[in-house]
Amino acid sequence: MKTLLLEIGTEEIPAGYIEPALETLTSTLLQKMTNARIDHGSAKIFATPRRLAVEVKKVAEKQKSMTAEVLGPPERIGYDDKGKLTVAAIKFAEKVGVSESNLTVKESDKGRYLCAKITERGLPTTTLLKSILPEVILATPFPKIMKWAELDIEFARPIHTIIALLGDKIIPFKLGDTKSGRFTRGHYFMNPGKVKISEPKDYIKTLRSVKVLVDLDARRKHVQKQIDKAAKSVGGKVVPDDELVDIVKNLVEYPVATAGKFDKEFLEVPGEVLITAMREHQKYFAVINRKGNLMPCFVAVNNTLTKDMKLVATGHEWVLRARLADAQFFYRSDLAVSSKERVEKLKGVLFQAKLGSMHEKVKRVQKIAGFLADAAKKDAKLKKQVTRAAFLCKADLVSHVVGEFPKLQGIMGRVYADITGEHKNVSAAIEEHYRPIYSGGQLPETLTGAILAIADKIDNICGFFSVGLIPTGASDPYALRRQGLGIIQIMLDNDFSFSSRGMIEKSLKLFGIKGTRKNREIADKVSTFLNNRMTHQLAEEGFSKDVIAAVASVSTDNVSEVWGRVRALQDLKTAPDFEPLAVAFKRVVNIIKKAKDFKAKPVNKSLFTHKSESKLFSAFKKVEAKVKKNIDKKDLGQALHEIASLRDVVDDFFDGVLVMDKNTKIRNNRLSLLKQIADMFETVADFSKIST
Repeated sequence: MKTLLLEIGTEEIPAGYIEPALETLTSTLLQKMTNARIDHGSAKIFATPRRLAVEVKKVAEKQKSMTAEVLGPPERIGYDDKGKLTVAAIKFAEKVGVSESNLTVKESDKGRYLCAKITERGLPTTTLLKSILPEVILATPFPKIMKWAELDIEFARPIHTIIALLGDKIIPFKLGDTKSGRFTRGHYFMNPGKVKISEPKDYIKTLRSVKVLVDLDARRKHVQKQIDKAAKSVGGKVVPDDELVDIVKNLVEYPVATAGKFDKEFLEVPGEVLITAMREHQKYFAVINRKGNLMPCFVAVNNTLTKDMKLVATGHEWVLRARLADAQFFYRSDLAVSSKERVEKLKGVLFQAKLGSMHEKVKRVQKIAGFLADAAKKDAKLKKQVTRAAFLCKADLVSHVVGEFPKLQGIMGRVYADITGEHKNVSAAIEEHYRPIYSGGQLPETLTGAILAIADKIDNICGFFSVGLIPTGASDPYALRRQGLGIIQIMLDNDFSFSSRGMIEKSLKLFGIKGTRKNREIADKVSTFLNNRMTHQLAEEGFSKDVIAAVASVSTDNVSEVWGRVRALQDLKTAPDFEPLAVAFKRVVNIIKKAKDFKAKPVNKSLFTHKSESKLFSAFKKVEAKVKKNIDKKDLGQALHEIASLRDVVDDFFDGVLVMDKNTKIRNNRLSLLKQIADMFETVADFSKIST
């Protein structure tokens, strides 16, 4: 067993390309080796902006041999009357490459046939990798690829070197005008010459000696250590930003951090703007003091260790000053414009070609938000705050700062609202209404923000559905699934009990769709869409599919209640006597379903002919009152346990009487009693869908 090392040396690859490409390259390589019957162990990836590499441990030096049985002609055709091989049998032996004496007869489903065992001897791994490695390299995907010189090959950037070693032996092949070998390049500035890799185990150590940290995890830790040290040198610490650390680690081969300063006058600009300006344009880390306040300092990560790092810091300061001056100018320009003026400018911003302007969207969201505030039945001031927040929630889209830094939408809306003296709940809601920004992301913290977030998202979903832009299995360009799940999560987080169907219908009305039937059809599609998000989320949380189906088939209009019913039913299902209970209730439902031309009427006790009927009716009335009380208190678990207490009397009823009595009045009276019982437990779930 030996170690395989493949390194592709290139010109600088964009940071975002590196790790996705490595993952695919590695999986493709391992799959091709498996398909080629080459035994191997685990793989590890390495990379810098100028190289992609993968190391595979415990690679067999030879391909596995393979033995297979090949059936030939039937025995009656393969042998003549004297038991000698016929021409057909001889030709078969020649075709498969075995001697005539090695032919045997094998019994199969179709009869007895001539059979030959063929052994394919394993080839040396090096021989196979000569063709596998070039295929793997060229199959590596990138968002954009390029060609260079007059070559027919394509890659993210021109390839200059290729290391291909199995142990200490070179796997020889040529890709374009580059031959594989054991040489790579050191650091572009500090050690630019050729570097020889004798065998894979020397790879990391040898490159470290020429100022290249090729191990991704080690380089990331080095970046973190360097920026922490640099920030400490100016009396602060870096603002935590794992994503930026990951980006920076793929921009450098040998991280060297330095701290710089900027003029305090720039601190008049909100910290979010300064941090974003440093981060997005320069990939600099912001620095805060012990109290968490932004300092007029930054940390930059360089790719080269120089004699005078102060001079390097000065260069960064000059560059950053221009960036922060722009940000300051944008911010000051925005302060000169009123909120009302910005909202008015939204008339010139297109929301969607078929759905009008962003200003029209704001007006719709205002109305939906007001409707939901009423439905939530919370604070009396809530409606006023949420409609004001809805009016302002998109205003920052036309601000200069958001135009330069789109990631600050919502954040700048909150900042400008604070400056103009809006209520703190209004300001917070403007930022929070975009949440959750990604699956599993932070939810709105204020009630105002929660309602506005739902209003904005349901407007998006209903709007796109109304013009036929519905997500498919392969496409969801407007992230409607994420927004649908966001609505559900927010409703759960705030225990909102308003009708999701009512919310959908209110939203669709605002689009002015003509025709009641068309409105209903779109509402049905949106309801199904949200229901699918609910069932998917419930399954993700570990609830069983039959419990979800049992609850969802009854009603999904109240999201918070759906989760309560699912939890209660899941708990009840774990009870040891649940199965006979479910069987009894299924029987009730099935009898009612099979009863044709039956119309439920009030139960007439005078038609009871057996004590089990009276006993069941009496028990039902007692339980019905308790169930209603528990449901009103949202104690669905106790409601289910009360329903479960009917099991014995239901069993006695079925043992004591024949429901489908010949007497029509008695039969319908018994069916009416069962219907009332079925209606009661269907307030929680459809037990007929429970698997038993």
